[in-house]
Amino acid sequence: QLRLVESGGGLVQPGGSLTLSCTTSSANLDAYEVGWFRQAPGKAREWVSCIDDASLKYEDFVQRRFTISRNSAKNTVHLQMNGLRPEDTAVYFCAAAQATNGCSRYARNYAIWGQGTQVIVSS
Repeated sequence: QLRLVESGGGLVQPGGSLTLSCTTSSANLDAYEVGWFRQAPGKAREWVSCIDDASLKYEDFVQRRFTISRNSAKNTVHLQMNGLRPEDTAVYFCAAAQATNGCSRYARNYAIWGQGTQVIVSS
């Protein structure tokens, strides 16, 4: 069964950058649509971005700040986050779904989830 592992979280000052990674050793991640979600304390999980064979998609609040990409050689999906704000503080999760009609913004469409990585944006 596919198992996802996130890494790259940490503490960063406002305006700083982090790159999150989502990887697996149990399958070819290129065969999956991959999404990033986040959950802040006391708030519902929300979609951030996703990638499929044909497109990259972003929630409006991360447009032009975050970039999702694949590194097929490393079987990894990255989320490059620039211009971080305190409101970006959350646990970030990656999730995978077998390829369908394009990656989804809805958590219910992803069957496989990682354990999450904490991002804290604070001065």
